[in-house]
Amino acid sequence: MMNKEDSPQIIEPTYSLVFNFEKNYFYPDTQIWLQNNFQYCYYCCIIYVILIFGGKYYMSSRPKFDLKGPLALWSGLFAVFSIIGFSRTAPEMFSTLRHHGFYHSICIPSNFFQDHVCGFWTWVFILSKIPEFGDTIFIVLRKQPLIFLHFYHHLTVVLYSWFTYTETTAATRWYTVMNYFVHSWMYSYYSLKAMQYKLPKGFAMMITTMQMLQMVIGCVVTIAAYYYRESCGLECYTTRKNFIFGFAMYFSYLILFGKFFFEAYLFDKRKNKVEENIHVNGRKECYKPKAS
Repeated sequence: MMNKEDSPQIIEPTYSLVFNFEKNYFYPDTQIWLQNNFQYCYYCCIIYVILIFGGKYYMSSRPKFDLKGPLALWSGLFAVFSIIGFSRTAPEMFSTLRHHGFYHSICIPSNFFQDHVCGFWTWVFILSKIPEFGDTIFIVLRKQPLIFLHFYHHLTVVLYSWFTYTETTAATRWYTVMNYFVHSWMYSYYSLKAMQYKLPKGFAMMITTMQMLQMVIGCVVTIAAYYYRESCGLECYTTRKNFIFGFAMYFSYLILFGKFFFEAYLFDKRKNKVEENIHVNGRKECYKPKAS
C-alpha cells in the first residue's frame, strides 16, 4: 500500500474553504473499514434484487403511486450532492493533469494521500452508491418500465466502486469526477421532470450522450493504466483483476447505453416519421407499430 511519505510531492489545488471533516480524512482508515465490511456490500445488493423484483410482483395487481413530490426532492438532493462532489474532486484532477500529466492522473493515487478534500469526497462517493439504489424503488412503486440497464448498472457500480477503493486504484479519480459531473445533470433533469417542468427532448439526449462518452473515457483510462503497468513497466496503482472488471463493466455499459440511445431517440424518430407518412396517405388506421 502506498504511504503518504512515499507518494510524490504534487502541486495541490487551492480551496477557498476546507471543513474539519475534510481535514480529518485519512485514507488508510477508510480503506481498512471497507475491506473489513465488504460483505455488507454483497448483502445490500442481494436485498436490492429481492426488493425490486419482489416489489414488481407486489405492485403488479395494485395501482401505481404518484410520488412526484418525493421523487423531486430525492433527485434534487442527489443533484446538489453531485454538484458539490464535482466541485470538490474536479480541481484535484485538473491540477494533476496540468502539472503532472495523464500518466500521473491514472497511475499515482495522490488524490487519496495528499489531497484530503478530494479524498473525502471520493470516499463519500463510494458510500453514496448504496443510497442510489433508491432510484429503482421509485421506478417500481410508480410502475414504470424497469430495464436491464438500470438495475445492472446500479449493482455493478456499487461493487466495482468499493473494489477499486480498497485496491487504491489511482484511476478512481477519473471515475469519480466523471460520475459526479454526469449525475449533476442527470439528477437535476429527474428533479425538474418530477416537478412537471417541460424540458426539450434534446436535454435527455444530451445526458445519455454524456453517459456514453463517460463509458468511452472509462474504457480508455482503464486500458491506459494497464498498459503503463504491464507494457511499459511503470509504477501504476492498478491490478490485472481491476483491469478485467473495469473494462468489462465500462464496455458493457457503452453497449447498453448505445442500445438505449438508439431505441429511445433514433428509433422513436423513425417510428414517428412512419406514423406521419401513413397519416398523410390517409391509411393511419392500417398501421400497427411493432412492440419495442
